[in-house]
Amino acid sequence: MFVTYLQLAHFKRFTHLNIDLRNLAQPPKLVLLIGSNGSGKSSVFDAFEAIATVSKDGRNGDDGYLTKSGTSDFRVSIVLSNGKTYHRLASITSTEEVSNHFFYGRSSLRQISSLTRTALGQVPVDFESDSDRPRRFIDRDERFENDIEKITEQILREVFRTNSQTADIKERFVNPINQAFMRIFGDNQATTLRLTVLNPPLEGKVADILFRKGEAEIHYNLLSSGEKEVFNILINLLSRRGLYQDTVYFFDEIDLHLNTRLQYNLLKEITEHWIPDGCQFWTASHSLGFIDYANDAGHAAIIDFDDLDFDAPQVLLPQPKNRLEVYEIAVPQETLLKLFRDKRIFICENRNDQYYNLLGFEDTLFVGVHNSNAVFIKIKREPGYYGVRDRLSHRRGDCDHRKPVSQLPGAAVLRLRELPVPPRQPRRTGPARVRQGRVHGRNPAAKERAAY
Repeated sequence: MFVTYLQLAHFKRFTHLNIDLRNLAQPPKLVLLIGSNGSGKSSVFDAFEAIATVSKDGRNGDDGYLTKSGTSDFRVSIVLSNGKTYHRLASITSTEEVSNHFFYGRSSLRQISSLTRTALGQVPVDFESDSDRPRRFIDRDERFENDIEKITEQILREVFRTNSQTADIKERFVNPINQAFMRIFGDNQATTLRLTVLNPPLEGKVADILFRKGEAEIHYNLLSSGEKEVFNILINLLSRRGLYQDTVYFFDEIDLHLNTRLQYNLLKEITEHWIPDGCQFWTASHSLGFIDYANDAGHAAIIDFDDLDFDAPQVLLPQPKNRLEVYEIAVPQETLLKLFRDKRIFICENRNDQYYNLLGFEDTLFVGVHNSNAVFIKIKREPGYYGVRDRLSHRRGDCDHRKPVSQLPGAAVLRLRELPVPPRQPRRTGPARVRQGRVHGRNPAAKERAAY
């Protein structure tokens, strides 16, 4: 099941928000919401829960929490790839039945620093109705020890009722975790985790969950925060994904406590190995590793929430891939440009960078900014950069394309259908290569070379 269109009205901080994925060739398996803290990403997950809670709890939940201040009624509309539409209008829900298993979400507050339970069954849980879930995405997600209990109970049942062999039990419950650890942390036996013991809480003692790293044996309580985060997510999916085979999963900020490489590996692991086929995975982040994976993955869409006025109506579409701007959520543009200081940096307007970078100019990077004025402001402030903007008018002969930038030698205004030409590098010998042409397969442009 895939969400292709989401509409929110008077919902939390949104006056009118549309997220539209219908222009993609096929619904994405991964939807990554990016944006700075407080930009509204987690509110999308509250919208999914607003639909799901009616079927799971038989009631509508906290309407006051979901309604934008100063308004009376909120509305949530979700369109799925199978053509079904689900609505929630404050206390009124659409007549279309919502399965308990259509939506499965986790809040970002999942961390359990130390195990606490000393016996099985201390907290009753109805897994079928997802009774232990957080109802709001500001609430703690208390599922971890419930998942440990469920899996250890299944292991005991396998041993005593079906006479399963140890190898069969390890193949079902231990090996999937350890294989995931290797793909996430690497295959260096001295540094990666291996789950070795998974015993339930019994006789007044907490669960015995042991890992090996190199020669050391480590109890769960002594793992790093990042290692606990990874294990928490994996054990939850191992415990529950059997119930959710036609589902929209939505997990908030699963990149917590992880470095960039592990962020990339974790999102890749969950999307490609743990989310079942035919399901969709939504997550929110402002981490570089997640953005990098979503840029690389053909089955991913990136939705950018950053720097938007949500008191006004907004329509959010998937971001073009490989644009430097999407990385600015994790790393400021100034820092990114410093990382590419060995290249010639061309500032260009709007989304032209995605086309110019495809031309493959050697040691050259085009960076898009919001508009033509931002091009000149940037290169005036940073003399080491070059600037390229489109012609000033669509009418021929009505402007001198050199004159407006005569005081900025690193800038040029292109003629109609002219492509940018990188300058000759002073450190190189021999004539610079001239690569000009017109777009759309037209004849080469005038031989005059733009003076950067």
